[in-house]
Amino acid sequence: MKRREFMTLLGGAAASWPLAVRAEQLGKIPTIGLLSSSTAAIERPRRGAFIQRLAELGWVEGRSVTFEVRAAEGVIERAGEIAAEFAQLKVGAIVLSGDAQGLAVKQAAPDIPIVLASAGDPVGAGLVASLARPGGNVTGFSVQLTDTAGKRIELLREIVPNLRRLAILGNSSNPAVGLEFGAAQAAARTLGLDTVRPEFGRAEDIPSAIEPFKGNADGLYVCVDPLMIANRARINAAALAAKLPVVHSYRDNLGEGLISYGPDLLDLYRRAAGLVDKILRGTRPADIPVEQPTKFELAINLKTAKALGLTVPSTLLARADEVIE
Repeated sequence: MKRREFMTLLGGAAASWPLAVRAEQLGKIPTIGLLSSSTAAIERPRRGAFIQRLAELGWVEGRSVTFEVRAAEGVIERAGEIAAEFAQLKVGAIVLSGDAQGLAVKQAAPDIPIVLASAGDPVGAGLVASLARPGGNVTGFSVQLTDTAGKRIELLREIVPNLRRLAILGNSSNPAVGLEFGAAQAAARTLGLDTVRPEFGRAEDIPSAIEPFKGNADGLYVCVDPLMIANRARINAAALAAKLPVVHSYRDNLGEGLISYGPDLLDLYRRAAGLVDKILRGTRPADIPVEQPTKFELAINLKTAKALGLTVPSTLLARADEVIE
């Protein structure tokens, strides 16, 4: 075989190697920054689903990809600090959830691809230009919490037929929460409900923010926020003590709450691995449309219903994906 033919053949073979194998051969294994917006323990199952799906796509931890895992513990400013650290480490992409955290990371790492496994309203929050053409360095999944707020309130009212006044709990230090609060408030008013907003900006303020509504509200809607997620047990305990039935957006947050309805987060993290796979293979985040959930979960805690003296309609139980007894 002539040398030119041999080199051509060799070049063709190299081009056909899987990218992960080529990266390993060259010693340039990409690193993915995994940022838990709340706590590392809470997001461990989601992180596991992401890593498993990425391995199925050819990116095996320690062989063709490495991970840097950090937790912001519900502090928005900490998310920006972690992103700056990831930038120093020259990670190939950053994966996280949350609008406010996404904005902090985008500002701190404007040149690194960012995949939001779960964003409440990325367009409204200014993270992307549009869902179809995100532009910039951010893509991911829009869970459109604002679009499903009304559905959650309707479900709560099926269990609490005398629902007249709804408390909507939101972290006042997170500006992104305002979008979901506004949607929940508008939906409640459409249903003829009065609304109140107990506000807090620190975890230690949760009990004192909820306790005054004992006997003064018929239910509690919890807006999604990393600080709320990190303190979900405290919120649910305070609400139960105040005899307030709670509705959450994610199954993970339900605990001693009454009901939750929202996207399947494990599914979103698995799908996020597919977006990271595209980025590692050369696709720009700007050219990857923001996707939406395809799987939603309805969970009901019957133990909490009984503790509150509520009867869950059999028709609603039949629709539930999970019933806690």
